[in-house]
Amino acid sequence: MNAAETLWKKACEFLAGVFRPDVYTRWIEIIRPVTLDGNTLHLSVDNDFTRDWLVNNHQQAILEALGAAGAPADISVVFEVEADDAVETDPMPQPPRPAPKPHAGRKNAVPDCTPLDANFTFENFVTGPSNSFAHSAALGVCQEPGRAYNPLFIYGETGIGKTHLMQAIGHKILQDSPRSIVRYISSETLLNEYVDSLRNHENKAFRDKYRNTDVLMVDDIQFLAGKTALQEEFFHTFNELHSSRKQIIMTSDLGPNDLKGLEPRLVSRFQWGLVTQIECPDFETRLAILRYKQSLASVHLPDPMLTFIAENITSNVRCLEGALNKALSYISLTGQKEISMETLRTLLRDQLNKERQKDLSFDEIQRAVADHFGLRMHDMSSRQRTRSVAGPRQIAMFLCRKLTRASLPEIARAFEKTHATVMHACQTVQDRMQVEPDLCDAVGEVTRKLGRDPNLFSI
Repeated sequence: MNAAETLWKKACEFLAGVFRPDVYTRWIEIIRPVTLDGNTLHLSVDNDFTRDWLVNNHQQAILEALGAAGAPADISVVFEVEADDAVETDPMPQPPRPAPKPHAGRKNAVPDCTPLDANFTFENFVTGPSNSFAHSAALGVCQEPGRAYNPLFIYGETGIGKTHLMQAIGHKILQDSPRSIVRYISSETLLNEYVDSLRNHENKAFRDKYRNTDVLMVDDIQFLAGKTALQEEFFHTFNELHSSRKQIIMTSDLGPNDLKGLEPRLVSRFQWGLVTQIECPDFETRLAILRYKQSLASVHLPDPMLTFIAENITSNVRCLEGALNKALSYISLTGQKEISMETLRTLLRDQLNKERQKDLSFDEIQRAVADHFGLRMHDMSSRQRTRSVAGPRQIAMFLCRKLTRASLPEIARAFEKTHATVMHACQTVQDRMQVEPDLCDAVGEVTRKLGRDPNLFSI
């Protein structure tokens, strides 16, 4: 074992304790030590994509591991792409290398996609003002896949039903056309499959899998940001599917115009069809969700307790359902027919405290105001002074002051304005709300969308 191999073996022992097993297998285990040239360790990888990913994401961790393994403080690493096998004109042609073994549990380098969740159907989706338009658009896609709203881009905060609605489309299309090829996948899994296809020389299999499909559903598309090679691959796949009138559906935490780290040509294609937002559900919708979910259970809470949960768990649907499940599980496990309100408060104490302590970010407030008034996020910090922009921007400053514990200078930095500008904006909005009912209603509506009670401040 040469010096490079010895040093790398010790570093790997350290890295195995740093990375999750799947990450270690995918990115570290595949690296091969070549030579130790002075204070430079040369490491070999299979392709350019792997080299670039290691340099951009894991190089610092590798350097720290080498230091822990006894390497000099000024150690550096160079990732080299292994040269192709010798061509036929070589005097001593080498036998072909065996194909890398697939990961445990996988039949090949391009496994099947994540199956659809049986519970994510239209029948189990509770509609309300916050999601009715997105729901209607989803039904429209089911009627004419590939023709109506293609692509369909659904965005909104975490845990409010984007994945549910997207998978409901998949279920409905499969129900109406059982022979359709419907694929659902998260962006993270898509990345992992792409990397595996490069490593195992299965690029064509990966490409064919996603281009030979009738409905492609990609969850959390924002995670493609910064992955240049995967964006290039997805760009061509998108074009192929769209030109063949195959349906594309995507979800994201942000609208297309607010996505950063994605190529403009890709973002523009996201807007070719229909972009629709799902907002946080209002009180009535939250209560309807609780009542529906409870109807599927064998035990029940009285309506005042459902109302209590709906009033206090406002962050997202996932947390709302979690609170209900905790209460119903307690009743079922203890064999009690009913529980007191005090017991319910105790059971949900951690969630209630988390809801109360959760601070809104400046971005959340700015985005809510921008969405309400039909503006873009950059308008919140632009120099534009037209009434249509300056008014909403003042409202966003006012809400940042009222709904967060941030100081005036902190708010000013978020809007790229001065301390005095923020003070003036807050006073202006406060004064106008006393005499302009429409403005009062708008501020109240944005506040409710942010999951806060408008009565928290004087309107």
